[in-house]
Amino acid sequence: MTSPFTPEHIAEWASFGPKLKGRPTPEQQIAAKERKEKCTAMKKRLVEELSDPSWTEKKIEKELDRLVEEDGKAAERPEYLDGPSGTRDFYPPEMKVQNWLFDNFRETAKSFGFQEYDAPVLEHVKLYERKAGEEIVDQMYNFLDKENKHVTLRPEMTPTLARMVLNKTNLQTGEVRLTLPLKWFSIPQCWRFETTQRGRKREHYQWNMDIVGVEHVNAELELLAAACFFFQRLGIGPDAVGIKVNSRAVLEAVLAKHNIKKGQKDVDGGDVFAKACVIIDKLDKIGGPAVTELLGGIGVNNESASDILKALEAPTVDALTEHIGAESESVNEVKRLFELANDYGISDYLVFDASVVRGLAYYTGIVWEAFDRRGELRAIMGGGRYDRLLELYGGEKCQIPCVGFGFGDCVIMELLKECNKLPEFQGSGVDYVVCAFSPDLYGTAASISAKLRACGSSVDLMPSPKKKAAASFKHADQAGARRMVFVAPDEISKGVVRIKDLRTKDGNGDAVQVDCPLDKLDTIDALVAEAAST
Repeated sequence: MTSPFTPEHIAEWASFGPKLKGRPTPEQQIAAKERKEKCTAMKKRLVEELSDPSWTEKKIEKELDRLVEEDGKAAERPEYLDGPSGTRDFYPPEMKVQNWLFDNFRETAKSFGFQEYDAPVLEHVKLYERKAGEEIVDQMYNFLDKENKHVTLRPEMTPTLARMVLNKTNLQTGEVRLTLPLKWFSIPQCWRFETTQRGRKREHYQWNMDIVGVEHVNAELELLAAACFFFQRLGIGPDAVGIKVNSRAVLEAVLAKHNIKKGQKDVDGGDVFAKACVIIDKLDKIGGPAVTELLGGIGVNNESASDILKALEAPTVDALTEHIGAESESVNEVKRLFELANDYGISDYLVFDASVVRGLAYYTGIVWEAFDRRGELRAIMGGGRYDRLLELYGGEKCQIPCVGFGFGDCVIMELLKECNKLPEFQGSGVDYVVCAFSPDLYGTAASISAKLRACGSSVDLMPSPKKKAAASFKHADQAGARRMVFVAPDEISKGVVRIKDLRTKDGNGDAVQVDCPLDKLDTIDALVAEAAST
């Protein structure tokens, strides 16, 4: 029996990825759940499309699995033609979108007075071996270089920023030799060997914004305002995105009730508090029962785990304070932040969520996480205060307050697609395409191209001459060029060149066409405007 499925059906099924085998990790369970939902939706759709009772969902799945396997065997080719697993190629169309996104990152940062910095993608492994209990240490692309140094592709940027600031600091006194506060931003590429899924790759670009040298909540407010400004700039309102806010210091108080204190070591010398934070950070992903089980693995009994989870469900700051049994400076900081957010006009984006802790051990105060209100995507961005990180690297004198966020490119792209907020890019957007009629006119075409560039225009000089003007005009139109310059012998003999403006119409609705003197190429705009008005 002939299969009713097209190559497009096979490609769509293959895009969901293979079935997981063995005992999956919590992250793999999430990926498996997403795959199952996609497969089920496609099978139901195909049942309706086929309208054939013999094609059940089970039969459709079996046939598509067979076709994908056959297609894979038929398409065997050198492995090196594909990028490493979890990485992306950016062809020109994708680069246009990436540049647009990065431009919005940069313009937002600059509008808040931040300065851009960068650093090598290669770092010392020791920079990331901060504290026990962090998955990031196990996810590094690390190796010994040819000088036998243990290095890694950076998994995140914050330790690099700390290193750079400390290189401008007197480690004996803790005095920073730069004018504080520092307001820095960067868009580095980061690498982590982890399970890939929607919105998560093994390489990604991350917009980082950090403020160094401000110890109070105004720094958190400014960063949150910048993130909200970015969302607004792209047309993403608080109905689509929210930012969950909590305080790591408040969590310390919650855990302290159950004898889990910061700096406390387990029998293996690991940091119990850091491990607890990593576990609690998984609450949204794996659920309460799984968190209880993992907490049990670090010595937290079920009764304590239940009380901790209850505290994390507190709907307001006041409710959490009541659960802890005492008000603290950390609680007042959170309250103050929400008050200032209202003055700043960003309160609609912010929500209090006691379960947000962020998995990295270096956070010390307020933390936050942006989320998709539909609940379909993983965290869009996250950040918080890390006042002790520079002290960890530079010594006890380097108690320099810091706060910042990381905003990955993968998840925001998924959100922009879902919300139909990506702009449409057509062609190259070049100002002029210049084409020579014949090889003997190529030098003249090159001269005209140079003169146009000297006038500040972008020019695509076609390497192959075209005798048919229609073919040249078609190429220019498909390339998204604004104007076409056809260097032909008749016009050149008269000391002019013919220019067709593909975006400006005359009174008859046709593209405006003018003959411009070769020595007056800087007057093209005026000639086109005059022709369009007649």
